[in-house]
Amino acid sequence: MKIYQSNEIKNIALVGGAKAGKTTLAEAMLFEGGSIKRRGSIEDKNTVSDYRDIEIDKGNSVVSTVMYTTYNNKKINIIDTPGTSDYVGEVVSALNVVDTALLVVDAHEGLNVGVEIGWRNTSRMGIPTVFIMNQLDHEKANFEETLAQLKNAYGDKVTVAQYPINQGPDFDTVIDLVYMKQIKYQKGGGEAEITDIPESEKEHALEMEKALIEAAAEGSEELMEIYFENDTLTIEQLREGIRLGIANRAYFPVFITSAKYCIGAGRILDFIAASAPRPSRIPRVADNGVVMNSNPDDPTALFVFKTEIEPHLGEVSYFRVYGGSVTEGMDLINTTNGSKERLSQILINNGKSREKVEKLFAGDIGAAIKLKNTSTNDTLSDASHKELVLDKIIFPEPIYTIAIKAVNSTDDEKMGLLLNEMHKVDPSLGVGYSRELKQLILSGMGEQHINLIKWYFDKVYKIEFELFAPKIPYRETITKTAKADYRHKKQSGGSGQFGEVHLMIKPYEEGYTDPSDFNVRGTDEYELEWGGKLVFKNCIVGGAIDTRFLPAILKGINERMEEGPLTGSYARDIIVYVYDGKMHPVDSNEISFKLAGRHAFSTAFKNAGPKIMEPIYDIEVLVPEEMMGSVMTDLQGRRAIIMGMGADGHYQKINAKVPLAEMHRYSTTLSSLTSGRGTFSMSYAEYAQVPSDVQNVLLKKYAEDEKED
Repeated sequence: MKIYQSNEIKNIALVGGAKAGKTTLAEAMLFEGGSIKRRGSIEDKNTVSDYRDIEIDKGNSVVSTVMYTTYNNKKINIIDTPGTSDYVGEVVSALNVVDTALLVVDAHEGLNVGVEIGWRNTSRMGIPTVFIMNQLDHEKANFEETLAQLKNAYGDKVTVAQYPINQGPDFDTVIDLVYMKQIKYQKGGGEAEITDIPESEKEHALEMEKALIEAAAEGSEELMEIYFENDTLTIEQLREGIRLGIANRAYFPVFITSAKYCIGAGRILDFIAASAPRPSRIPRVADNGVVMNSNPDDPTALFVFKTEIEPHLGEVSYFRVYGGSVTEGMDLINTTNGSKERLSQILINNGKSREKVEKLFAGDIGAAIKLKNTSTNDTLSDASHKELVLDKIIFPEPIYTIAIKAVNSTDDEKMGLLLNEMHKVDPSLGVGYSRELKQLILSGMGEQHINLIKWYFDKVYKIEFELFAPKIPYRETITKTAKADYRHKKQSGGSGQFGEVHLMIKPYEEGYTDPSDFNVRGTDEYELEWGGKLVFKNCIVGGAIDTRFLPAILKGINERMEEGPLTGSYARDIIVYVYDGKMHPVDSNEISFKLAGRHAFSTAFKNAGPKIMEPIYDIEVLVPEEMMGSVMTDLQGRRAIIMGMGADGHYQKINAKVPLAEMHRYSTTLSSLTSGRGTFSMSYAEYAQVPSDVQNVLLKKYAEDEKED
């Protein structure tokens, strides 16, 4: 395998909808570049990209796949990404290490949710983007309508580089506006026939070429001056303008293909090799401010962007080289955690096929196996640059949460280990045990994401589990002052138990004042782990209770606050005044006062206007304008308070505050309401009191659950 220099490397990601043909296009590109001798297909379940059992079973990509091919003495690294929003973590990971995104659009479906998600991510991350309009061979393909949709959505920077002569089942001929030639392809690949543009198309082609040249001239002031002077650009100047325009996201060319019949794939490779941004165009910044521009003269620095666990092979770490070069057997430092790693082998991948290489230069993508202590988002560097930690990938926050439990309790430990292993492979999957809720919580990007986990447990690990709606982390508090006392007395032969506590509780508020009739002798203030405060005040006079028993009283109160009197939820924001009590010279001890304090607090709590508080989340929903009505109606049915609305590109944005209790399976509902086009994000905002009718329902349910237990 030839070792490619940094200036001979191009890195691209295929993004777009689930049925746009990305995997088929990757297959065609590998074939045209000579990396494979025969093209596979989704139907035959033998593509390079979708090689995993789950992808073969489901018939679509669920994991990003790293591949490469060569064209015109350039190495082109290709990452094929899933098209479903539930697997957007794979898209984000890939876009973090490539220099160009090929946004694949289905010519008969047009602008769909997959295109919109792809565009939103490339736009947010500033990734140069090229539109590939695929499936021009479909009987309902409509180049003009799809182009109009793209321009309407993303502006006039979307510029035609090719257009079809005979779209539909007979599609095989393209007018290429960069070369100003007609290209006729053989279905299935092979050398294309390049001829002059026929007279019947010349006028239209010249008109389209003018728009292309104008867009390319905007790539630099020098090219603009040349264009104003000559009213045209040479092909070299045109290519330079296109390259600059793409790199600066000032220009988004549209190329056309029929990946199924290998039409246009070679021309796309030609374009990438000649005009796609070089690795040095997309820098990566380190924590200390150092900018890594994929320069082979810089210190060696690798960034791990993806981890997989392969059967019979173990852990595979995919990395991009951002500085210097890496060689087989090289010793490096994981600057993220300080551990040492040796790259015993360096691999380059084409799906499940792997090839050993001796060296990779900055800008290239490779893989290592069985690294001891390295995960996704880690940086590996040479020992002299231990401070070099490259910026991490920011994965999307999970929006779908579910509780999970093994059917057979003996599988609990194994299931937990496997889920943590899955999180390591897919950081957009959240796994954690909630001590408060007493549930194992699984969170992801949608219902399909969770179903992916279920597939693995059903088919591979053979562990049955059940899914439940997660409990809501309510809080309990009080709204007024109340007093209570409790005497704990127990005599069963020998030394007994005796403790009596009199206390008062009131709501905690900033700037509160103590009652004038209490002599506060000591105050302890505690920030609670679950939020809010507990203020404990010693108001004992005359030695009614020895100070050595106050910690026991506090412990009893704390125990009751950890399991609130109303629903068993955490209690918060309470001031406790212990002002009186009684002791016994023999029978009083810590356990007696702990129990007395616990019961006195519980009684006072129930008389202090107790309220249940629920977590409120800020939610931002993006929807097409024509779907606003149904989405708003659904939100209002979830007790949402609409905080604002406004335009976000060609979408409408709704900002609202919604109780977490109303958000279970919202991602599924929103997808149904918007045909998959709506997206949302949510973040914790505050706790607020639940309405009285909701509180009554919660109290009744808790009482029933307690009775069953």
